Amino acid sequence: MDVSINNRTDRIYVLNRGKPALNRVGVCNIDEEYLFEFSKNGTAPGEFLRGTGIAIDSQNNVFLTDEELNKIIIWSEEGKFITQWGSSGSAPGQLNGPAGIAIDKSDNIFISDQNNHRIQKFKADGEFLAAFGTFGDGDGELNMPWGIHISPDNHIWVADWRNDRIQKFTLSGEFVLTFGESGSQANQFSRPSSVAVDNQNNIFVSDWGNERVQILSGNGSHIQTLQGEATLSKWANEFLEANLDEKSTRAISNLKPDLPSHLNSPYLISSQTEEYFWSPTSVNLDSEGKLYVTESSRHRIQIYKPNNVQ
Repeated sequence: MDVSINNRTDRIYVLNRGKPALNRVGVCNIDEEYLFEFSKNGTAPGEFLRGTGIAIDSQNNVFLTDEELNKIIIWSEEGKFITQWGSSGSAPGQLNGPAGIAIDKSDNIFISDQNNHRIQKFKADGEFLAAFGTFGDGDGELNMPWGIHISPDNHIWVADWRNDRIQKFTLSGEFVLTFGESGSQANQFSRPSSVAVDNQNNIFVSDWGNERVQILSGNGSHIQTLQGEATLSKWANEFLEANLDEKSTRAISNLKPDLPSHLNSPYLISSQTEEYFWSPTSVNLDSEGKLYVTESSRHRIQIYKPNNVQ
């Protein structure tokens, strides 16, 4: 569903969400070493039901949003439960479907409060600080905001999900710019779910409904579209070596079929083409500029080097 990269320890924290037995945070590294996991499905302290976003603060603590429980849950970097906060409602400081989460250099917490159509700012202990955004489709208005990101130049970028656009704000919530519209052409979006910005001000958008990632310049002009080019992971190869019947079936399978015109939609193409993105839910960048694309329907992460995305 989402990942957060701890650049100080090179650990990747993966938010798993799905069937109750699969709810957890898994920790691995880019060398495909699975280190450990923590939390589980439930309503007890430190458990979650519908985890949505994940982020890491300057103390290496892990923050997770639960859009069903309307909670923010916090663990140490080793997965020890610390605390949780949040209450349901629409008053200042209350939450209704917290989705994306971003943490600034002062460890202030910004939350996409999707069903209240606003962004809220808290201290790490849950003390409410500020909010901005109201329901609508005008400049600075929001309709179910999802992913949120703080860029290196200290601006807040919001994937305005139901408005099919990206919006940029100052850290104090002042509107700066918006770009995008509904559609499937370049610079158009279908339910963008996440946004990230690198040190060169390149903008990466998980264009969820179009099954792709778009790369844009700082002013919103189109640079490149990524459709996905996944290869087998070490874990997948180990599985195939242990299951030779699966390996032989895969060898004769058409993993990139030519589909008839009536099946020529982004969803159907991606669902039947293994290397392509299928439900690219989030985009994240590490300190070296590597791009991490999380696919919820194929339960994997595709990683791109900076020179492949510029």
